[in-house]
Amino acid sequence: MPRRPDTRQRIERAALSLFAAKGVDATTTKDIAAEVEISEAAIYRHFRSKDELTWHLFSTHYVELAGHIDRVTTDTPALADRIERVVALFCDLFDREPALFTFILLTQHGQLGRVTEDMPTPVESLRRMFQAGVDGGECRGSDPDLLTAMALGLVTQPATFAIYGRIPRPLGRLAPELTEAVKRAVLR
Repeated sequence: MPRRPDTRQRIERAALSLFAAKGVDATTTKDIAAEVEISEAAIYRHFRSKDELTWHLFSTHYVELAGHIDRVTTDTPALADRIERVVALFCDLFDREPALFTFILLTQHGQLGRVTEDMPTPVESLRRMFQAGVDGGECRGSDPDLLTAMALGLVTQPATFAIYGRIPRPLGRLAPELTEAVKRAVLR
């Protein structure tokens, strides 16, 4: 088979799609190779193992999501507006890149143990956002970790229901309602 310069990206896209659809454990490197139409050995020229591929996908996109959240919170002064923009960001990611959102959401528990203290994460970005809200007297609570957990639950649980077909897609149509729920839960 002739080599293609975009083989690594094709492997990543196929793995992301298969991991989201079947789960990491149920997806084999043979499945990924078949999807990309390459030999299984070709995957190992780019990644030492399926575990390395999984971590690469998770860590890359997890850090990127943190960066998006940080940009939203940096550009938006009021916590209520930050909440609205972050909820819209999550809903947009879910609707625009469902495989990526599903992959991050459903594989995080197997990958979070590998996150280092110095890695930017969406959870830490949200925590900083809520800490600023606590410091500015905008929040009804004083524990930024609890506020972060509550806000994430109000958005990611409906996303999980949408993944499993219990809530119809697109999730963006629910963004105003999700935003209001988060605001009611955390704002004074």
